[in-house]
Amino acid sequence: MAKKFESTERFLKPDSKYHSMLVGKFINCLMKRGKKSIAEGIFYRAASLIEERNQGTEFLKFFETAIANVRPAVEVRSRRVGGANYQVPVQVSPKRQMALAFRWLLEGARGRKGKPMHIRLADELGDAFKHEGHAATQRENTHRMAEANKAFAHYAW
Repeated sequence: MAKKFESTERFLKPDSKYHSMLVGKFINCLMKRGKKSIAEGIFYRAASLIEERNQGTEFLKFFETAIANVRPAVEVRSRRVGGANYQVPVQVSPKRQMALAFRWLLEGARGRKGKPMHIRLADELGDAFKHEGHAATQRENTHRMAEANKAFAHYAW
């Protein structure tokens, strides 16, 4: 019999500069091919760039606000009922909200071409803080889909 999945969340450590579990998780999501020191360098350079651009704002509060602005509250899930597929709006769990927010932020940053990654990440976080950019657009599209399909909400079980 296959071994059941065990979460590695208990092994997650906070980052070294801000001592935040949220930042530590984001750095892990930013990391590619196990190169954590490169991911940390990109993130901390983006953080210093944001602090430089926004004098008087604490980066950790800025980052938490940007994440909160792109976290989706509802999403649609496909449900098969009586031979038809319905897009059913469902509440999103807090862990999935974080995962989607991180994914959309990184997609938006990686999608911007022509600049170094730390500048693209800083730009995307700044846009997320102002409810703009790729991640905010994804969130709005997700909420719009859920709103359009709220007639099928009674299929959520």
